[in-house]
Amino acid sequence: MEPVLLAQDLVVDFGAVRAVAGFDLSVAAGSSVALVGRNGAGKSTTMRVLAGVLPPTYGSVTVGGVDARTDAAGVRAVVGYCPDVGGLIPRATPWEHLQLAARLRGMAGGWQERATDLLERFELTAAADRITSGFSHGMGRRLSVVLAAFHEPRLLLLDEPFDGVDPLGVEATLDLVHEARGRGAAVLVSTHLLHLAVEVCEEAVVLKGGRVVGAAPAAELVGEAGRARYRELIT
Repeated sequence: MEPVLLAQDLVVDFGAVRAVAGFDLSVAAGSSVALVGRNGAGKSTTMRVLAGVLPPTYGSVTVGGVDARTDAAGVRAVVGYCPDVGGLIPRATPWEHLQLAARLRGMAGGWQERATDLLERFELTAAADRITSGFSHGMGRRLSVVLAAFHEPRLLLLDEPFDGVDPLGVEATLDLVHEARGRGAAVLVSTHLLHLAVEVCEEAVVLKGGRVVGAAPAAELVGEAGRARYRELIT
């Protein structure tokens, strides 16, 4: 079976700076992979390319058989993407964000029920009619996760979804990832929080300086031995 996400020899240059250097990854339906590494390792740049937001300098990315280089819009149609920063309209409310998403993605009637459920689970119901410019960082992160998962995409990309999020928000995000996998979506989570990466994902891919320096089943990075192995890879 063809993987939902396939990246091969991915390279991203910003002028003379090589942010991503030869990245390869395959994620099957129902699987979850964590991209882990220190800040500046190339995680967010990689996620932007996989989401169809940033074109690769070299290499290829396909999502659900759609080529990101030739049909970036087609990739964005089947991806749910939570960026590491930004992505929200400051003068719009959470409910208006969801209305706009439903309209742009052509979601059928009944989307309001899913929107209401997600807002409740992420404890955003009371803030549903408040503009997001007044949100805390954690609230903005939770809303970004909600918007990424709202349309039940084939590929769910969450970039630093746990940053500044309280334990209840973390739990809601973990549950959402498990549900996405259960319906057959592929999930990729980028985070520098190793303990959460190994809890939510089956496999961990370690980035350093834009390169993959290691990959292992998440279970092998649990505990002190796992943390020691991770430190060796990133230092």
